[in-house]
Amino acid sequence: MPIVRYCWRCEIDLPMLTEDEWAIMQPVLIQSLEQVARYRRESGSALPEALDTLAEGDERLPALALFEKMTGMNETNVNAIWHHRASMYGPDCTECGKPLRTPKARLCAYCGTERV
Repeated sequence: MPIVRYCWRCEIDLPMLTEDEWAIMQPVLIQSLEQVARYRRESGSALPEALDTLAEGDERLPALALFEKMTGMNETNVNAIWHHRASMYGPDCTECGKPLRTPKARLCAYCGTERV
């Protein structure tokens, strides 16, 4: 079951995938990125256009559909899924509660509190 944590890049609390979920997601994510590359080659479209086209509808990327199935969140940016993995982040800060940016971080980037 996903873990709701703060994402530094998205600047919101959202579901992060556990390692068991990531093991399922990663191959689908790679397949989806290959689908984007194939779509660009065949259509001659730029990356932003390809990502927009493949974010919803009949051509929706499998990784986006799987992320929604696993988390209940309708993600539209396939690249964002790469950093929605709980193990990438450290423990929650004892002062502000935001996760440290990495498991080895010694300082909270949000409030400046040193890791205990």
